[in-house]
Amino acid sequence: MNIAGMIDHTLLRADAVQDEIKQLTDEAKQYGFASVCVNPTWVAYSAKQLAGTPVKVCTVIGFPLGAATSAVKAFETQDAIQNGAAEIDMVINIGELKAGNDAYVQQDIEAVVKAAAGKAIVKVIIETCLLTDEEKVRACELSLKAGADFVKTSTGFSKGGATKEDVALMRSTVKDQAGVKASGGVRSLEDVKVMIEAGATRIGASSGVSIVNGETSSSSY
Repeated sequence: MNIAGMIDHTLLRADAVQDEIKQLTDEAKQYGFASVCVNPTWVAYSAKQLAGTPVKVCTVIGFPLGAATSAVKAFETQDAIQNGAAEIDMVINIGELKAGNDAYVQQDIEAVVKAAAGKAIVKVIIETCLLTDEEKVRACELSLKAGADFVKTSTGFSKGGATKEDVALMRSTVKDQAGVKASGGVRSLEDVKVMIEAGATRIGASSGVSIVNGETSSSSY
C-alpha cells in the first residue's frame, strides 16, 4: 500500500512563513504525497514549487469556522483554482446543520462544487467533534446530494480530530459514492492504518514525513 500517496501533507498554521511552505513542497516531492494542503495565500507559491510533479495543491475554504457566506466560499474557490489549486477542502456551515437547515447546508456546498466544477475536486469538512452521530450522517448525505467528491472529518482547529468511529460512520453513510478523508490528530503510521481500516481513502496530516518514516509526531493536525 502506498501510504504517502494517500496523505495530504498539511501546513495550515497562521504563522507559517515561506521557508516552511518551501520545505513542505520539497518534502511532498521527495516522498510522493498526494498533495500539499495550505492556506489560500500560499496556493500560487505552492503551485509554482510543484509544477511538473504529480503532487497536487489542496487548499481550505471557509476555514476553519465554515461561517463565511456561500458567495464568499464560491469566490474563494474560484480564486484558489486560478492560483493553481486542484483540490478544495471546504468547511460546512455547522450552525445551520445543527439548526436543521439542511437546504442551506446543501446549497452552501453546491456553491463550492459549482465553482470547482471540472477544475478541482471538493472535500467537505463536517467537523465531527461538534456533531452528534445523526448530524454527521446528515452532513454526509447532504455532501453527496451536493455533488462533493469527499467528506472529511475535521479542520484540526476545533476541540477534536478524526476517530476511527467517525470514519467508519462516514464510510457507511457515503458507501462507495465518495471518498473519506481523516484529518486531525493523525500522527503515526499506526494511526493511519487504523483510519484506512475504518474506511478512509485520504489522510490529512502535518506529520506526513514522520508517518512514512514510522515515527510518531506531537503535531495536533
